[in-house]
Amino acid sequence: TFEMTSRAINVVSWRLMAALLLALAMQFLIHMQTPRAQARAMDLMALPNVPMLRAMSLDEPIALSKMLMLYLQAFDNQPGVSIPFRDLDYNRVEQWLTTILALDPASQYPLLSASRLYGEVPVAAKQRQMLDFVHRAFLQDPNTRWPWLAHGVLIAKHQLKDLPLAASYAKALRDNATNNDVPHWAQQMDIFIRVDMNELESAKVLLGALLQSGQIGDAKEWHFLNEKLKELERKTKQ
Repeated sequence: TFEMTSRAINVVSWRLMAALLLALAMQFLIHMQTPRAQARAMDLMALPNVPMLRAMSLDEPIALSKMLMLYLQAFDNQPGVSIPFRDLDYNRVEQWLTTILALDPASQYPLLSASRLYGEVPVAAKQRQMLDFVHRAFLQDPNTRWPWLAHGVLIAKHQLKDLPLAASYAKALRDNATNNDVPHWAQQMDIFIRVDMNELESAKVLLGALLQSGQIGDAKEWHFLNEKLKELERKTKQ
């Protein structure tokens, strides 16, 4: 009886082993033939309005704005996915930047991100959208936010090859960023963009007025600009 039982157990064990091996083989084949699951990028969600966010922040809108900025900054890196900036929904990106800036108007980071990160993607329409955002934000606080529009002038000139757009931003700098803390080179961008556009008479008038205004206190800078004025006068007489 013991011998018969042992033989039965051996037979059953072999059959179980065979079935297990067969199941493992089938699972392996199915796994090899099944396409790998692809990680999918999430869309950037829309934010609630600013009053609601202020209420949600429990009187800590600056802290909330920093948290939102960190989230947006890291949004292009999701689990299993790296999203190029050019593939982001820029309407949503602009809404986030606008909201973050409204929660903390003193913050420079939303404008830095707009001009130096999202504004330098090789997609002209998205660059223009970011530059327009920077321009509108600049007009709300020009003496503090001038660096980002100055960078926008360079993007418009060198990347977009749009001198009229660069000139409009440069003029906004000259007309609005008038604080003594704003460097002269930022206020003078308008003059040199006009030279690039071959608007020599306009550039000459602006440069002459600048020199006569007494705003240029540095002797070397005054000499440099005066030589530029003489150069423009020679060109306009040709």
